[in-house]
Amino acid sequence: MMKQKINILVYGYGNPGRRDDGLGPEFIYLVDAWIKENNIDYVFTDSNYQLNIEDACTIRDYDIVIFVDATIEEIHDFQLVRVMPSEKVNFTMHAMQPSFVLDLCRKLYDKSPEVFLLKIKGYDYELKEGFTEKAAANLFKAFAHVKKILLDPEKIPVLNGSEIY
Repeated sequence: MMKQKINILVYGYGNPGRRDDGLGPEFIYLVDAWIKENNIDYVFTDSNYQLNIEDACTIRDYDIVIFVDATIEEIHDFQLVRVMPSEKVNFTMHAMQPSFVLDLCRKLYDKSPEVFLLKIKGYDYELKEGFTEKAAANLFKAFAHVKKILLDPEKIPVLNGSEIY
């Protein structure tokens, strides 16, 4: 019996002109290089300044979606959490949350990929390009962790909204 292929989307968002806020798009550069170097055919990438309602259409064709964003939350280096669908819209720097995009995907397309949010700890969000040294270190730690998951996606645990992987 042939094993079903799992398609994964890694979607980074943030503003590279605001220092550490650009961690999401930078993560995508790392993934793209890794995909090319290792000839990976089941991992795809996308990137934008922020999430939009159109992203519900983007994620509908994937089995697993990992959104990647910088965070000011008090976390250690990075955190990967399961995203549950939610109609709630939070008004923040990134007006659209992954939970809302997932909710739209379910309602509009009757599709429910497994969605995770990778939060990478950032420290400086001023108008300036380049990352802080600590944020860059967190980026590479997060990338090393996610590469292991991407190499064996069937072992991604099914988490509830409060668990951290």
